[in-house]
Amino acid sequence: MTQKKHVHLIGICGTAMASLAGMLKQRRFKVTGSDLAAYPPMSNFLDSLQIPVYQPFSLANLQPKPDLVVVGNAISRGNVELEYVLDERLPFCSLPQILHDEFLRGKEVLVVAGTHGKTTTTSMLSWIFHTSGRQPSFLIGGIAENFGSSFAIGQGRYFILEGDEYDTAFFDKGPKFLHYFPDSAVLTSVEFDHADIYQDLDAVETAFQRLVNLLPRRGRLIAHDMGESVQRCVSRAFCPVERYGSSNHATWRVTNLKLEQTRTTWSVLHDEQHWADFEFSLGGEYNVWNATAAAALAFDYGISKEEIAAALKIFKSVKRRLEVKAQVNGITIIDDFAHHPTAIAGTLAALRSRYPGARLWAILEPRSNTLRRNVFQDDLAKSLALADEVVIASVFKADAIPQAERLNLDAVSDQIGKYGRRARVIADVDSIIAGAAPEMRSGDVVAILSNGGFGGIYEKLPQRLKLIAANASAPSSAKKTLEAPTKA
Repeated sequence: MTQKKHVHLIGICGTAMASLAGMLKQRRFKVTGSDLAAYPPMSNFLDSLQIPVYQPFSLANLQPKPDLVVVGNAISRGNVELEYVLDERLPFCSLPQILHDEFLRGKEVLVVAGTHGKTTTTSMLSWIFHTSGRQPSFLIGGIAENFGSSFAIGQGRYFILEGDEYDTAFFDKGPKFLHYFPDSAVLTSVEFDHADIYQDLDAVETAFQRLVNLLPRRGRLIAHDMGESVQRCVSRAFCPVERYGSSNHATWRVTNLKLEQTRTTWSVLHDEQHWADFEFSLGGEYNVWNATAAAALAFDYGISKEEIAAALKIFKSVKRRLEVKAQVNGITIIDDFAHHPTAIAGTLAALRSRYPGARLWAILEPRSNTLRRNVFQDDLAKSLALADEVVIASVFKADAIPQAERLNLDAVSDQIGKYGRRARVIADVDSIIAGAAPEMRSGDVVAILSNGGFGGIYEKLPQRLKLIAANASAPSSAKKTLEAPTKA
């Protein structure tokens, strides 16, 4: 697109699509977008960029006709806007295609991929390159708090990308990251996920093997040292492979890990020789792995260990990753982007170390395409049993999942009970708040686990807790009614 034209994004509120919209606007394209529903943080992010977001999908959103339509990977045949694009033969493409053609050409591309941790690792790597003066471009599947953004178009030679293994578009079912042609990469983990796209673990491994096969001999692959799946994926790499983790064969070995209430510290051995000591304010062992991977790749690109340590020490986090949403009457409400039992277990373990002695609640919306299915049903129960109190909402859009494949909530609840924890299945957000909020007390930590808006629970629960406190402290003649759920 040699001339600055009008680009319309169908499904603009996806994290990557919203970031692309911002990048296109920064390049002075006219940008509009549409989605079924918008919710924070991406809705607020797009609003701050003054990019119009039309809701819901409608033919009117494509008038006047745009010069190019970017079709998000969540958009399927039958969508009214997509059908119009096809009928009218409007030019269209996928997000990875326009990203590659407009932004990646001529850049040194560093891709962070893996089932877990890629958003945070990409944010850390971008921050290290930024604070060391490399002026990188980056695209992250979340809003990095240090930048207040999910993207940047820098003047430097490097473009740092979160490499998503999810499919590209309705017309391209291959993973997004195969379009990025990385020069070097990080591979954080490989597990079965995205059960709507991949048939089994072998199919997931094949996707990551294809990514590894794209790396040039002059590049680097930084890979976690845990799991046979990762080993199978990296075994035929043509570039040097460096492993990170805690095993004796790791190139970058984590030692002296200390998870404290307000900070985390650890040391790294490089080829079994002491290399550096690190600390940051984040909790969770998995964040130490993420940071070590980012540090290893940054060092390979000429950034000193002193610069890396300084950047990590002031690294904040990513929105919706152990994010404190509210503190009401001594109750701490945490938002975390939960999509897989392994991630849920890591989140709850991190909260245990960060809030020792607290009663821990887990309120889950089974919303991701993996959690909505029964493929990890036993693993999900085991992960949630790390909390003291568990509340599970109805499966999101349950009718779209065949009954034989659908998550059995009662079975999950019963299994959690066998682990000695209390679990309840409560269908909707208002009922969850009405039932659970009165039981919460000062000192509790409430982890809300969802990869979506979860019916406005992030706003409704704090409101309800404030109302309960006000009612408790008011004279009996002035008590406020608590009969109806709080509305957002």
